[in-house]
Amino acid sequence: MFNYNDKSSEIESEQISLVLGPNFVFSFQEREGDTFNPIRDRIRNSKGRIRKMGADHLAYTLLDSIIDNYFIILEKLGEKIEFLEEEVVTRPRPETLQTIHLLKREMIFLRKGVWPLREVISGLERGESSLIKESTRIYLRDVYDHTIQTIDTIETYRDMVSGMLDIYLSSISNRLNAVMKVLTIIATIFMPSPFLPGFTG
Repeated sequence: MFNYNDKSSEIESEQISLVLGPNFVFSFQEREGDTFNPIRDRIRNSKGRIRKMGADHLAYTLLDSIIDNYFIILEKLGEKIEFLEEEVVTRPRPETLQTIHLLKREMIFLRKGVWPLREVISGLERGESSLIKESTRIYLRDVYDHTIQTIDTIETYRDMVSGMLDIYLSSISNRLNAVMKVLTIIATIFMPSPFLPGFTG
């Protein structure tokens, strides 16, 4: 499970383990407060179909909640990338390069977390477990599609960040060329006259 820390603007991870049985679901977490809170409230207040459906439907609901939270994180990262793109073109700084590298690491971090989940959901959706009812597999297909969409978005963002590195280097090179031109002009103006072309003395 990933969460986006608005204060530090960083992605935080938490290990989640789900154990599905014939009539139960055990969930193990590292800390309190997460995307499961709305589901807990619905169970306590008997809202929705969670209490009426089986344990497999509850497991699906928990997985769906985790995947939906990925989209929120990707939206935040998309905003960071959009802001960074403008900065790379208009005012590239050494700090910009550091931000690009941090974003690239976050993309790899996210991909490593999401990729195994795709295989797990695919196995459940294909009917490899007798604990999953046919009616729940329909919902799992939707979760699987969302997982694939998440992976595709991560790959797209990673390509964009890699492209920004090239733009950054190009912008720095252009700026350096512009500075060198100015320095050449200044040096030519203040160069002693004997060194100037065409000077006959």
